[in-house]
Amino acid sequence: MNRIIAALSIIALSVFGAQAQSSDDGALEITVAGGEFKPISLAAPGFFAAPGDATDLAAQIRDVALADLAGSGLFRVIPPEAYIQQLQDFDAEPQYADWQAINADALVTGNANIEPDGRIRVQFRLFDSFAAGQVEGLQFFSDPADFRRIGHKIADAIYTRLTGEGPYFDSRIVYVHESGTKGKRVKRLAIMDQDGANNRFLTDGRQLVVTPRVSPDDQEVVYISFERGEPQIFLMNLATGQQEVLGNFPGMSFAPRFSPDGRQVLMSLTKGANTDIYVMDLASRRLRQLTDSPAIETAPSYSPDGSQIVFESDRGGGQQIYVMSASGGPATRISFGQGRYGTPVWSPRGDLIAFTKSGGGQFAVGVMRTDGSDERILDSSFLSEGPTWAPNGRVLAFFRESAGANGAASLWSVDITGRNLKRLAAPGAGSDPAWSPILP
Repeated sequence: MNRIIAALSIIALSVFGAQAQSSDDGALEITVAGGEFKPISLAAPGFFAAPGDATDLAAQIRDVALADLAGSGLFRVIPPEAYIQQLQDFDAEPQYADWQAINADALVTGNANIEPDGRIRVQFRLFDSFAAGQVEGLQFFSDPADFRRIGHKIADAIYTRLTGEGPYFDSRIVYVHESGTKGKRVKRLAIMDQDGANNRFLTDGRQLVVTPRVSPDDQEVVYISFERGEPQIFLMNLATGQQEVLGNFPGMSFAPRFSPDGRQVLMSLTKGANTDIYVMDLASRRLRQLTDSPAIETAPSYSPDGSQIVFESDRGGGQQIYVMSASGGPATRISFGQGRYGTPVWSPRGDLIAFTKSGGGQFAVGVMRTDGSDERILDSSFLSEGPTWAPNGRVLAFFRESAGANGAASLWSVDITGRNLKRLAAPGAGSDPAWSPILP
């Protein structure tokens, strides 16, 4: 079964030497679920390059890919000291018995060369040690400066092939970078690769900014800025940095989030003492009210198909999570546990809703099914909140803030099973993460 990943704007990609096998062929495919999962053992015996050509790039691409896979918590990279066979070149045939002897479930090899036009060509092969065959083979062309994206793409291909889950390594995270003391905190909008590389500031810190959300095409971000005193919703083009206010509404406007097609933005507007949910058509800037209640209705998030909205409301006397049609109308309460529920976010694959829960002096991040059943807490601390989904709907990022006068915010991620809780490699303190889709 040959596999072709969609062409990239900066990377030309084609099937390379693939003699891949589907799961029906008996190739390695591991379902990741439940509490008995054992990490997949992966060996990387060689990423080769022509002498003096792309040796350093080959090593760096290999390191990026292996760091992604090991960081997912689903893979264990076997150290080279354990290898029995020493592969000499990219076309060498693996001696599968040697890899089976060290319990390597799979092995990956690669090759990098600089083309006459200056582009780098990278090939990689993935082998199933115990099925004794190649299961994946791809070829990438790119500007050498984009070598990290090739590493992420290789990791995504391996991850998807071996776990059956969608990719998420070639993506970015927009967040609020924080500096200074609690009383004089500077909050700047920033963007980085999901592994913390290539951090770039989007605002200069002169205005307080919070709650960024990335558009489905990764071209824009909506966020709240206090530039004009009261919170207002801004729209920024990520390529040009151009920004504009989405409407001059009386009172506060906040909690923006794009629709799945990127044509609309949900938001909350406060008029008088009342806060309701509205939707704005970005082409016409026409605004339509979706809720009409004396309660506080906010934090709306679309289902992936755009047919429903999950939001938080205190219409029942306490802060809980509700689901309604995307056109408005009656809402159904889905959270019933003790404590207050907020910031619900629908999973990109539609099966779960992430949320923040508070009570007893603690904040927690958890997930529940879309009918409110099977609630699971994934992390709890003095302050854990603001969940955002990775593109594959399997991993969540969120932020923690420590207590006390010297408390600081930090970015974290966790698998939906609750495994692999880890701090993200953001440069400095950060809050309000928003995960992008897979990059185009």
